[in-house]
Amino acid sequence: MQRWDRIEAFVEVVRLGTFAAAARQLKVSNSHVSRLVSQLENQLGTTLLYRTTRQIRLTDAGALYYEHCHHLFDGFREAEAAINDLQARPRGVLKLTSATTFGERFIAPLINDFLCLHPQLDVRMHFTNRQVDIIDEGYDIAIRMGALKDSTLIARRICERREYLVASPEYFTRNPQPHSLAELSHHRCLVGSRDHWRFDVEGVRREIRVEGAWQANSGPALLDAALKGLGLAQLPDYYIEEHLARGELVSVLDAYHHSDTAVWAVYPRHRHRSPKVRQFIDYLVTHIGEVLPAPQETRPS
Repeated sequence: MQRWDRIEAFVEVVRLGTFAAAARQLKVSNSHVSRLVSQLENQLGTTLLYRTTRQIRLTDAGALYYEHCHHLFDGFREAEAAINDLQARPRGVLKLTSATTFGERFIAPLINDFLCLHPQLDVRMHFTNRQVDIIDEGYDIAIRMGALKDSTLIARRICERREYLVASPEYFTRNPQPHSLAELSHHRCLVGSRDHWRFDVEGVRREIRVEGAWQANSGPALLDAALKGLGLAQLPDYYIEEHLARGELVSVLDAYHHSDTAVWAVYPRHRHRSPKVRQFIDYLVTHIGEVLPAPQETRPS
């Protein structure tokens, strides 16, 4: 069986250029390194190095053997670095941005819990519905909703997110429930931060432009208007689950719900090995279900 210490000695001699440098790297004597290389040559039945008083040169066999072996030790070093990085405590400043309501209700409590576990970490949270350029503005992580645009950023799915078309029972006492997308033009639509609603029609994404006498760039305001019977609204599940369960809202056109609206943690590629980024995202994925409203299997109609 080949001895790893012999191979390592050979690789270090070639990589560093001298037996003395390899001995210093391995923290052994020059003679010990020389003996290990000789043992390896005897084991293989071939000469790997030409030795002179001034330099060493690889034989053809030595060059071939080095080409196959040095990658192994590069992999070992990377594996050790990965383990050390995994065990490293997150330090420095964690700078994060998220959509306002989702960030305030669900992300902030988890950040605070994470900070209790890692008090050596500093945190900067910024909640905004503006699309932030996280690289130019120096953020470590952005929490984003829905289908992501192509970019050089790395994205990790945090949880599912579905949007529902809802209105209050009181609204439906005055207006019939819609059974097709075409019927939406006959309803009072409450417009949020975007002027189109998203649906899936037989697996194809479709966007319908909506207009109405009521509009606001605020999810809570949109929810309040829907609860008060002012019209139909398209809202994500975390706004409405509790109201659906209590019968305060009714979900319609369920067959057309747009499903490609997950919640993502997005971060620059050069941050992917940072302990603070990796460990916080792992924490989010593990614990986000503890703060989100429980989904309702049966929805009032």
